[in-house]
Formats: sequence, C-alpha cells, structure tokens
Amino acid sequence: MKRTFIEATFPVKAVSEQSAREKNIRHGHISTLHIWWARRPLAASRATIYAALTPEPKDEIERIGRAEFIAELSRWENSLNPYYMERARREILAANGGTPLRVLDPFGGGGSIPLEALRLGCETYASDLNPVAVLIEKATLEFPQKYGRSVKRKERTPVGEVEREVNPLLEDVKRWGEWVLEEARKEIGRFYPPDPDGSIPVGYIWARTVRCQNPACGAEIPLMRQTWLAKKERKKVALRIVPRGNAVEFEIAEGEEIDFDPGEGTIARAKAICLCCRSGLTDKEMRKQFREGRAGQRMVAVVLHHPEQQGKAYRLATEEDMEIFREAERYLEQKREELWDRWGFDPVPDEDLPPKDTLGFRVQRYGILKWGDLFNPRQKLSLITFADKVRQAHELMLAEGYDEEHARAVATYLALGVDRLVNRTSQQNVWNVFAEKAEQVFLRQALPILWDYCEINTIGVQGWGKQFSYIKIVLDNLSISNIMSPSIIQSSATSLPYPDNFFDAVVTDPPYYDNVPYSYLSDFFYVWLKRTVGDLYPDLFATPLTPKSEEIVAYTREQGGFEEGKRFFEEMITRAFREIARVLNPEGVAIIVFAHKTTDAWETIINALLNSGLYLTASWPLNTEMQARLRAKESAALASSIYMVCRKRTKKETAYFNEIKPQVEERIRQKLDQFWNEGIGGSDFFISAIGPALEVFGQYERVETYSGEEVKAADLLEFIRKTVSEYALARILKDSHLGGIDAETRFYLLWRWAYNGAKVLFDEARKLASAVGIELDQYWSGGFVKKDREFIGVLGPKERDKKFLEKGKLDNMVDVLHACLVLWEKNQRQKITEILTATGHLHNNDFWQVAQALSEVLPPGDKEKQLLQGFLYGRESYQKATNGGDNGQLRLFQ
Repeated sequence: MKRTFIEATFPVKAVSEQSAREKNIRHGHISTLHIWWARRPLAASRATIYAALTPEPKDEIERIGRAEFIAELSRWENSLNPYYMERARREILAANGGTPLRVLDPFGGGGSIPLEALRLGCETYASDLNPVAVLIEKATLEFPQKYGRSVKRKERTPVGEVEREVNPLLEDVKRWGEWVLEEARKEIGRFYPPDPDGSIPVGYIWARTVRCQNPACGAEIPLMRQTWLAKKERKKVALRIVPRGNAVEFEIAEGEEIDFDPGEGTIARAKAICLCCRSGLTDKEMRKQFREGRAGQRMVAVVLHHPEQQGKAYRLATEEDMEIFREAERYLEQKREELWDRWGFDPVPDEDLPPKDTLGFRVQRYGILKWGDLFNPRQKLSLITFADKVRQAHELMLAEGYDEEHARAVATYLALGVDRLVNRTSQQNVWNVFAEKAEQVFLRQALPILWDYCEINTIGVQGWGKQFSYIKIVLDNLSISNIMSPSIIQSSATSLPYPDNFFDAVVTDPPYYDNVPYSYLSDFFYVWLKRTVGDLYPDLFATPLTPKSEEIVAYTREQGGFEEGKRFFEEMITRAFREIARVLNPEGVAIIVFAHKTTDAWETIINALLNSGLYLTASWPLNTEMQARLRAKESAALASSIYMVCRKRTKKETAYFNEIKPQVEERIRQKLDQFWNEGIGGSDFFISAIGPALEVFGQYERVETYSGEEVKAADLLEFIRKTVSEYALARILKDSHLGGIDAETRFYLLWRWAYNGAKVLFDEARKLASAVGIELDQYWSGGFVKKDREFIGVLGPKERDKKFLEKGKLDNMVDVLHACLVLWEKNQRQKITEILTATGHLHNNDFWQVAQALSEVLPPGDKEKQLLQGFLYGRESYQKATNGGDNGQLRLFQ
C-alpha cells in the first residue's frame, strides 16, 4: 500500500496559522453565506485533502518543497489562485493514474470539506442528516457549478451593443434580491419612518421589564445588563437611568456628561434591583412574572444614521415611536391572516422550542415556548413579509419562463437571505457598543435569555441590503469554472446509499460528542426555510422540525441520563465509522476530525474506531482557533482539532498490551517532540498524544492483558496521560530527573501549564491528578485545590485560605513557594529566608527549578508570574541573609 504525504509528514504550524487566521476573514468566505456551527477551516480542509491524495516525499528535499507548497496552498488568498489550484489538481490526478478520485464527506455540515475536495478536482459526494445543512451544501457546492458558469451576453450601452461575460446565477440572484427589498420596502417601509431631519432609524434598543414586588412601589423595572450605547475611544454615549417617584426614566449622556458607571445595569444573574425603592427580585420571582405573562418590554432608545453624515446618533424613544410600533402590531394580524389563508399554515413559526434544559437553551424558563416567541411583533411582520416576497419572486421567475431548477436555485439564495435577516432580527440580538451594530443571534452555540436587545430596521443600513450583500460576494467566489458538479443528498451517516469500496477517500468532521446541539440550534432557521422554500424541497422539509432521533450527539437521554446519551453516541458513531470503512476502497484513505477536551469523549471515539475496521496511520493537531479568543475564555478550551488519518484494517491480529507498551510510548514521545517544537502546548498537548498511541494500538483487532482481558480505551488513555505528564514535566523543567519534586508540585506545574486559571470538570482533573499519583480530595480543604460543584480549579498564592500560612504547615514545594510569594509581596524578606532554611529549600536546586519553570509557563501579565519573577530576582539575597533561621514551628504572620 502506497503511503500518502499526510501519513509521512505535514506542515502543522504553517497550516495552523492559516486556519486560525481564517476566523477573521469574512469577505467572500462561506461562513457568511449561512451560519453553521463548528465549521472546519477551509485552509485545513484544503491542505489535508491535498496531502492525503498525493504520495509521501521521496527525500528531504522533496519534503521541504511540498511542505512549502502546502503552506501556500492553505492561504486564503490562494484558494482561487489558478497557479496553486491547478498545480494541486494536476498532482492529485498524476498520483492516481489520471482519473478523478471519489471523495465523500458523510457529515457535510457547512460544506468546508466537500468544497475543498471539489476545488481540488475530485468527484465529490456530501451528505448530512440535517436538512438545513443539506440546503447550505447545495447552495455552496451544487448550484454554483450547475448554474454559475460564465456565459457571454450582449447588452445595449450608450455607445452601442457590447458583449460581456456574466455569471447567470449571480446576475439573477442580484436582480431578485433587489426586487425582494423594493417590494418589502413598499409594504412595510412606513413602519420605519425617518426623523424630521432626514435621519433614518438603524435600530431600536429595547429592555424587557418586570414589576417591583414592593406593594408601596410597583414600579416597572427595565432590565438592562449595562447602559452603554457607544463605547469607542473617541465616542462615548450612554443611557443615564433616572428614577422619578415610582417610575424609571432615561437620559442620553455623551462624553464628559457620563458621570456614572454605564457598566452597571439593573440586572445580574437573573436578579433585578428596583431603582425606585431599591427592592430586589430573585431569579425565581423574575421567571414567574415572565411565565405568567406579567413581564413586558420597553423601547428605550433609537439608533439613527443620516445619509449625508458619518456615524450614528442616538435619541430616546418617544410615544410616537411606540405608536408606529403598535401600528405594525395591528398590521401583523392582518398580514398573518392573509398569508395563513394563502399558504395554509401559520406564517409565524408556531413550532415548539426544545424541551426545557436542552443543552444551550435557557429561554423556556421565561415562558418563551414557541420559535415565534423569539421575535417582537414588528420583527415578525418584517420576516413574514420578506418570506412572502421570496415566494412571490419564485412564482414570477416561473411566469417569466425560467427553468424550474434554475428558479429553485435562485429562490434558495433568497431564502438564505431571509435566514441571514432572521439571525439579526430577533429578541436575541445584542447591541455591540464597540462596533455600533446589532450582533447575530449565535455568538455562542446557545440561546440564553437576553434582557436588552436591538431591533434593526430590516430595510435600513443593517437590514436586507447589508445581509444579502454577503451572499452575493460568496456566490461570486463559489462559481468556479471547469469543476464537475457534486452529489449532495440527505442521508444518515449510519446508512450510506453507496456500494462497498466505492470511495478513494472519506474526509469528514463528525459531531463532537455533546459540544453542539446541531438539530435544536438549526431549528431556528428550519422553521423559516420551511416558510420560504419548504414547498420547493418537500423531502427536506417534510417534518415539523429537523430530525432528532438519529442525530449522533451525546445528549442526556430521559430514561438513562447522560450515561445513556454517551452509550447512544458511541453506538451510533461506531455504526458511522463502520459505514465509512465499508464504502472506502481497500487502498483508500480516511481523515476523521475530532475536537473535544474531555477524555470521556475521546474514549467513545477510540472505542468506535477500534470497532469499525479502521486504524490510524497518522494524526496531526491543527490549531483552528484564534488565540485571543482562547485567552479570553475562563475554560480549558482547546485550540486544536485532531486530524486522524485512517486505513481499512486488512489483517486480524491480537497483541498483548505489555508487549506493545514500549512501541506505544516510543511513538508518543517521538510525535510529542515534533508537537512541542511546533508550539502545541497546554491541554491540546494531552489530546495530541492520543493519535500517535492509536497508530500502534489500533493496528490490532484486539489488545489483551496476559490474563486474556481486553484492554479498553480507558486503559489506553490512562497510559497516555501518564506518559504525556512525565514528558511534559521533563520539558517544562528542562530536566528528565524528577525524583526531587513531590507529586503535589508536579500536579501544580502540569495544571498551570495546561489550564492556568481555568476550571476543569472534576473527572478530567481527577485523571490528571491520578497520573502524577495524588488524590484530589486531600487538597481542597485548606490546600491549593478548589472544588466548585462539578468543576475543579487550582488556587494561586493570593487566592488561598491564609490559615495554612498562619499555622506554618507547609506540606509540599507549592505550599512553601506560595508562602514565599505572599511574604515577598509584603516585603518580608527575612521571613522568606527563614522559611526556605527551615524547609530545606534555600539551596535546593529542584525548588528553584520549579519556581523558574512556573514563571515561564504562566502567561504575560499574570499576577502569580509577576510575583514569581520578583521572588526569583531576590534568590541570592535570601541565601546571603541566612543566619541559621528558626527550624521550629514558623509563625509567618504576626
């Protein structure tokens, strides 16, 4: 079997840089066509597919040259560059006898992987169970190739008739997009009237409201997280809250007029404060008012833009603004009834939201139970009006003689335009005070409750015109000539409609365990797509909501809880991997992408792979996240996704674990050397070692102990964690001899290196502690470990309970170091000398090595790092100051 480039080597660092950088690219990127969650970067997809379909390098010179080419190929600027793309296609064809290779992605999702397979000249197949994903894939992959090829058209100009090349699909999408906007403006424009000076509303700032429970007050409390409207370096605008009697009023304050803290609102963690009487409402009282329909909402401010002036202006909402809103509310009832008669169903989504406490969903606790409840009346009116115009546009296309399939394609892009509008037109859109715009709904993969929100003017500068412009730019980029059309179908990955040995490669990004509730999130768009183009895709939109029962995710299952959800995920992902093995030809290669920070998730993936007939030949951790985003999070987020390269297992062998352990360990350490040098660290480093271990372990159909018991994934992961811990400690300390460092300090070093100040699930923390030989529960009563419900955190010197210092009970190097750092900050240098002398660490190189290593692994600006640097700077002075010291019980603070 010929090895491929990706099985031999891969430019991890260069491709990671381009993948992370891609997160900032919007102009023309497919992410702006329609939102999809956890979409893989195009850079990583393009690079890995090319590397999987071309042979391993013959020598070092070829390796360097091809690695440099892959690095250039992965750049966004080169995704449509003929030189790089045509060369890549030629090399893939040449490596495979001149015949285009068949490539499948059975979890097609947002279309990144199949798009890059298509661009690289492959015969591309993509499928997904989710109908929203299938529609996105059709718009991304299928329609641009079928209907977007350039044609020559004659046009009349002032100087006569000229011929020019045009993209017929793009031209029609532009034309009908403009038609939809103009027709909507005619109908609902009066509900967004300009101000007398010509300023046009950009949007309206709303606050949800509840009533004060104090019988002597009863004031309406506007719920606002904060009151900033604009917070730029040279522009500051905020709302001043002014209690007057039993009423709350607002004023606009700008610049130096802001003599209060706009960061303080009226609500935090679902607990509200009445500013009139200072009474409080608990979260339970708040939710009760919402569920009983006693809560409301109040228009607070209007955002304006004047066509002849730069920037945005703000004014308070008036009674006239509210009267226009009430007019829209009345017209909604008329329009709703008209469309219900015409369509045969409610034009406002009346489908149920997911059950309460579904992963990522919190709005149901507040009486928001239908998808339509997420929109205020004017938003509902706008959206059903745009949906109606899309349906009318399709009818007019057919009346003008358009080919039915071409008309359906154009209508699909119009429907995606409505979806982009939906994503900016709900009560889930926060006002971005730095960019002065309404943000999209899905800033996170969740639907939390929002207390204050921005309602945009759907026919204004942030409305349809802005949102639809993204679709036009992407479509222009996607219309690539001389590429064959792909096959896009709706299908479960557990039952693929293809014959055995059909594909040369399968490249896919399956669901990440319990990370993303895809089907529930996509229902937000499904209910609107059903109303715009549902009748054009009867098979895709046959069900009230997206399919749930076969979705491969580890949700909590009602009867069996999370354990049943985990079992279901493992069973279904195993079936999917078996299908991949079945349809993959014996010489073919599969790439499976996975990213999850818990070993529970990896345990299920490993078990699924081992039971599928696939085995790993290589794996590469590719950084797919922006570092700034990761630093901002207070969780142990992963930056890397693991790209696992697999082959079909052709031999059935059993091995004894004790006999292959040295090979597993050698392979782990060999790859960790490379990953360390590539800059991979922290929690990613532990996960990156799983692939190399599986490269050895997975070659065997069964791995046993000498007593005949099968070695499970959990056993392998325990061995990996121990091996990586020892390796990482040796690299952190720059010394492979760890005998002088106690287990607690090893744990502390590893934690700070991997997670720093993040909280980690208890089970993950327990496994890390076990790898170095400590029991966590011995350290969270006065120690440096803190348990917070199901999470574990590690405390720094300033966060710890000072009792351990006052008692002078210093059990390990971490305790001693923390005591010294607290004393250093208090400038008590003599006491530092006394402690170090009494504990035997004054001249202990292992102790100073630990302190130095900690200062190096902590990030810039970290308080503990600053203390460590100051403490280390004074090392010589502590040693010179020794005068015997007190070897008895030390009283550190007097």
